[in-house]
Amino acid sequence: MSLSEKIRSQALALGFDLVGLAPARRAEHAEALLPWLESGCHAGMGWLARDPETRADPARLLAGAKSIVCVALAYGAEIPPAQFWDDPLRGRVARFAWGPDYHDLIAPRLEELARFIAADLGRPLAWKVAVDSAPIFERDHAVRAGLGYLGRNTMLVTPQFGSLLLLGELLLDIELDSYDAPLPPACCAENYCGTACPTGALFKPYQLDARRCISWLTIENKGDIPTEFRPRLGRWIFGCDECQTSCQWPVVSGQLLDDSKLHATFRFQPDLATPRLDELLALDEKKFRDRFGGTPLARAKRRGLLRNAAVALGNSGAAAARPALEHAAADPDDLIRTHATWALQRLGPA
Repeated sequence: MSLSEKIRSQALALGFDLVGLAPARRAEHAEALLPWLESGCHAGMGWLARDPETRADPARLLAGAKSIVCVALAYGAEIPPAQFWDDPLRGRVARFAWGPDYHDLIAPRLEELARFIAADLGRPLAWKVAVDSAPIFERDHAVRAGLGYLGRNTMLVTPQFGSLLLLGELLLDIELDSYDAPLPPACCAENYCGTACPTGALFKPYQLDARRCISWLTIENKGDIPTEFRPRLGRWIFGCDECQTSCQWPVVSGQLLDDSKLHATFRFQPDLATPRLDELLALDEKKFRDRFGGTPLARAKRRGLLRNAAVALGNSGAAAARPALEHAAADPDDLIRTHATWALQRLGPA
């Protein structure tokens, strides 16, 4: 086997669902970043604006970078049971957060893959792992490595798993004997994802305004959720899947064409995927850490998740939500109190 073949085989053996190899070149969409930042569509996420040239050029991340190994871990499209998903007193959590923190799933495997490559070479190898937090155009490189194509929802779309994927990259300072060919673009013309977005964040195909995105509003946003968007959140309390699960390719009857490899760690778990909103509003700081420590939901922190839960209960239309909201309206945290008070007003008179 050639080194490229060994890398592909080892990556799959480590549990990745997709792997592709690409030369380490400047990102194709690098020139679009500055206008997007200047428009404010990054919603104040300063890390996106820091040193855009490093984000554009892999050689700025790893000196002498010549190749990129792109990998993907599928988190599936399991359809939640209706008794949980449609319960007005339960929140909705995006599917990527149904399992452990994906950084902890991907980074160690890529590090192991790097050590495997170095051992096969029999000489020192310079390498760098990138998983989401590193400044890199991960979708551009994944497209170049043949994993999929860029969808109208700005996500990487693959024939096997749609866009329900977690991505990672391994930068290498060596040239490989073969690389993978990009797939032809195949995104549909109907714009299902843009129509499905509850807040209009996909204001035109291939363009996302993060300021309107439910994922940003419920996770990265640390302050108030703008009043105009609160009713549109529905019962999403951590992230949102609407632009992904509305995709008509390759979805058949709500299920991906190939979900046989769906990881057990991302299977539906009622208490994580659809937690009871009244129970969330009763959590103090310690109980919050005990319940969500080590899970992606911890990223929102207590004040963020309870803020989101209050909004979701306000959107539930359920009279049974009132006691929990009245309790939250007296919370020591002003952010939680403000949103609980709004939710009570939205429910109307007792």
